Amino acid sequence: MPELAFTWWGHASGVLELGDTRIALDPVFSRQLYHLRRRIELPAELRTPQADLVLISHLHADHLHLPSLRRFAPTTRLIVPRGAAPLFASMPNPLTEVVPGELVHHGDLRIEVLPAHHDDRRLPGSKLRAPALGFRIADPVHSVWYPGDTGLFDGLADVAAVDLAIVPIGGWGPTLGEHHLDPSQAAEAIRRVGAEWAVPVHYGTLWPIGLEVARRTRQRLFVEPADRFTEEMRTVLPAVRLDVPAPGSRLHPS
Repeated sequence: MPELAFTWWGHASGVLELGDTRIALDPVFSRQLYHLRRRIELPAELRTPQADLVLISHLHADHLHLPSLRRFAPTTRLIVPRGAAPLFASMPNPLTEVVPGELVHHGDLRIEVLPAHHDDRRLPGSKLRAPALGFRIADPVHSVWYPGDTGLFDGLADVAAVDLAIVPIGGWGPTLGEHHLDPSQAAEAIRRVGAEWAVPVHYGTLWPIGLEVARRTRQRLFVEPADRFTEEMRTVLPAVRLDVPAPGSRLHPS
């Protein structure tokens, strides 16, 4: 088994393997989420997903989905933004709430909690708020950057370079706004942080019901982001290894 591997589950979800530890990132396994429908198949392993810990970057339902989290064993540790605890009141899992600037240890893993430039509410108008987060995860051999959802901001330059960047390149609807990265901005974010290997996520999975008729918009924001990101990376960071995963595919450096 390689010491570093990543399997994409669609949207922002995936499982990172560092040594013997499996870390699930923002797991969402629903076929429909409010007005959004999943447009790619769910990998079979998600019926009973396996992870030692789960990292939740922020409160939005396409990143923090309670029915999906309940599929994990009750011993799986959840690391969530501080303020999210009321959502987990009925769950037995060990819960760690964090804010940017904190450092969490799990076995030989060192998890740096980073800020993100993103909306901190659970829903529009919701009183439940918690800071949006990114993470830098490292063991004695490898390091990984997962920014959650974020727009570009000056603090990205303060993140230490990593072996692997798992970076969002799109969204789920007809606009992205300043709190998400488009393919060009994602490449710029990787340039600021520094990485030897990049894998894009947060695209090509969820799309609003009824917006199939908006063909040009769907093509640009749902179908094309991976190709556009590939072109940006070839232009801006040609020395960085790039893998564009298929859902359920397990990627590793070798």
